[in-house]
Amino acid sequence: MTAHNMEAELAAFKDPTLARGLIDSIGKLAPESATLMEVCGTHTVAIARNGIRNLMPVGIRLASGPGCPVCVTSNRDIDTVIALARVENVTIATFGDMTRVPGSTSSLLKEQAAGRSVEIVYSPLDALRLAQEHPEREIVFVGVGFETTTPLVAMAIKRARDAGLKNFTVFGAHKNMPGALEAIINDPQLKLDALILPGHVSTIIGAAPYQFLAEKYGIPGVITGFEPVDVLQGIAMIMRQLHEGRAEIEIAYARGVMPEGNPVALAAIDEVFETCPALWRGLGEIPGSGYRIREEFAEFDAVRRFDPPVEPTQDPKGCRCGDVLRGIMAPNECPLFRKVCTPENPVGPCMVSSEGSCAAYFRYY
Repeated sequence: MTAHNMEAELAAFKDPTLARGLIDSIGKLAPESATLMEVCGTHTVAIARNGIRNLMPVGIRLASGPGCPVCVTSNRDIDTVIALARVENVTIATFGDMTRVPGSTSSLLKEQAAGRSVEIVYSPLDALRLAQEHPEREIVFVGVGFETTTPLVAMAIKRARDAGLKNFTVFGAHKNMPGALEAIINDPQLKLDALILPGHVSTIIGAAPYQFLAEKYGIPGVITGFEPVDVLQGIAMIMRQLHEGRAEIEIAYARGVMPEGNPVALAAIDEVFETCPALWRGLGEIPGSGYRIREEFAEFDAVRRFDPPVEPTQDPKGCRCGDVLRGIMAPNECPLFRKVCTPENPVGPCMVSSEGSCAAYFRYY
């Protein structure tokens, strides 16, 4: 496909005529009431930026779920990263958002101001390069994210082993999405009717891991992309399922997602990581929802290597990020929103991350 053809194709997903047609279709098919949840931070931003929430028929609620990887990282994990930053001769290599997330009593940004070594990187390969360029330092990469970023970290660990790097380790806080979805479905405070399923994650895992939603719980789901027409098409397909009394997992993002996912990326994850229980902010511990480094690669596990002393965990006073991530509260319903908690002075991670629900509401509503 030429660049011109690609540009034309992408422009179609912003076409106002197509969008209006989909909005009309949603209106005709919508039940009297339904709650749909998007579980991808990029969808959260797309819905807010394009005013899609305000286009929904009366009775249709779009709730934001645990789709922001920075936001769902528990305070305990943040405190562990901070403890690693305090280890002598350690340099923390992390994505920018993570530096501003408050832990129990500190943050990486505060630790950096106090003289700790914290470097912002844009990929695990940047952290590898730091380790190669600074053999005198212990480089600890902070690995957070869902199945989209986990293969990249797996490949970085394999490269470090092949290169014989002894000063590169990873703090792993990777999570997988299906386990969290089951916890959300079973939340007694939240009655979900359907799910807008994540596009990025699904490019890796495909559609099969979501089948339990339809088969076990009767919950429809549609995997969709991120342009306005993408999102509206996904919602329209969900409305048709609800209208017809069906519960299936459908793909509205065929240009990005294959039903089987990405076998190469999945193999990389499986080689380096194994599933384990994981602690999610707002959702608690979910069995099998995390990834830990396998024993064969244990030398690259930062916690095993340094065993840092971690302070007792304290949740931010008054912060309702957990309820926002569960979809039982909109960000603007939190008493701290815009008053105490702002992007310049975040109390919780949902206001820190560019994909956080609170940051999206602050910017667009």
